[in-house]
Amino acid sequence: MSIDLNSKIATQVAAIPRSGIRDFFELVQGRDDVISLGVGEPDFSAPWHIREAAIYSLEQGETSYTSNLGLLSLRKSISKYVTRQFDVTYDPEKEVLVTVGVSEALDLACRALLNPGDEVIYHEPCYVSYSPSIIMAYGKAVAIQTKVEDEFILKAEDVAAAITDKTRVIMLNFPTNPTGAVEPIEELEKIAKLAIEHDLIVISDEIYSELTYTGDDGMSRIDHISIASLPDMRERTILLHGFSKAYAMTGFRLGYACAPNILTEAMMKIHQYSMLCAPIMSQKAAIEALENGDAEMENMRKAYAQRRNLLLKRFKEMGVPCFSPGGAFYAFPDIRKFGLSSHDFAMKLLEEESVAVVPGTAFGKAGEGCVRACYATAYDKLEIALDRIEAFVGRL
Repeated sequence: MSIDLNSKIATQVAAIPRSGIRDFFELVQGRDDVISLGVGEPDFSAPWHIREAAIYSLEQGETSYTSNLGLLSLRKSISKYVTRQFDVTYDPEKEVLVTVGVSEALDLACRALLNPGDEVIYHEPCYVSYSPSIIMAYGKAVAIQTKVEDEFILKAEDVAAAITDKTRVIMLNFPTNPTGAVEPIEELEKIAKLAIEHDLIVISDEIYSELTYTGDDGMSRIDHISIASLPDMRERTILLHGFSKAYAMTGFRLGYACAPNILTEAMMKIHQYSMLCAPIMSQKAAIEALENGDAEMENMRKAYAQRRNLLLKRFKEMGVPCFSPGGAFYAFPDIRKFGLSSHDFAMKLLEEESVAVVPGTAFGKAGEGCVRACYATAYDKLEIALDRIEAFVGRL
């Protein structure tokens, strides 16, 4: 007798779509002719001294479990770094939790905070896992649609309008994937005021905080401001960060959450029964990154700035509108003038010119009319990709 396996899948899981990024990425697999501006991953390898720290830990036989919270030596390094980078201090013994990537930290935060039906306000376009993470924690995802005309900033007045008696959390990601948007301090302060007035928790994903650009050439950094550093916000913020983007350590799968002890303890309970701990080799490498990785991180940021400038220059010459992203390593050009949906534009570009970009709709409904082009790609390949895009839009 056959069995209907579809009926056996949990309702909240069955309702979640596959990642639009991964669906598109699979179309590119096995095609040597394609230049991918799709997956958001640095094209740099992690700096050698960071890799060497992981190798050395293996050579020393350090292959054991660690504390559920992570190595205390790493948590101390994280605490020092967060104080320096975000101007907010956490107790490394009680208020820092090392996780398997920032994705796990986000999942832990949602599961630790949400009761069934609790609402989480977040902004779209956004990273593909935000809404699913909320739904899998039995919460209700409430998306605020940001607009290209506003350079995708999140307006506090829209947050205020979305708050109900069921709202429990505001989720932020600045600089933003996929748009590169940076939130102005005036709006951030207003959002903080709303969180305090309505007694809400803020989950702030700041994984791209080191990768910011300002000035005519974008070569200088914007001073990143974390909402956790604003008055009375440390006690109601879970700050998420990690090593994948700034240190090019995606495969190390290492992130962390910083929050008041009550919140980190709740997250740790879930972590200890599901993931137990992050790999010790990755933790050893992360210590080296935090202690000695600033120079390489800045060199990579400047390389991204050069590529960003190239993209913006060429898009302008092509007549493709694209606002100047203040952070991350993505451009989010507006392709509405060409009369194609985001999906059709991306598919035709792949088919006709062998260049992969991601449809804006992979990041929520607000992404329609745009595509994401990741410039964490070698400069020479980026030039070729842009030549191909220029030929494609010229035909359109």
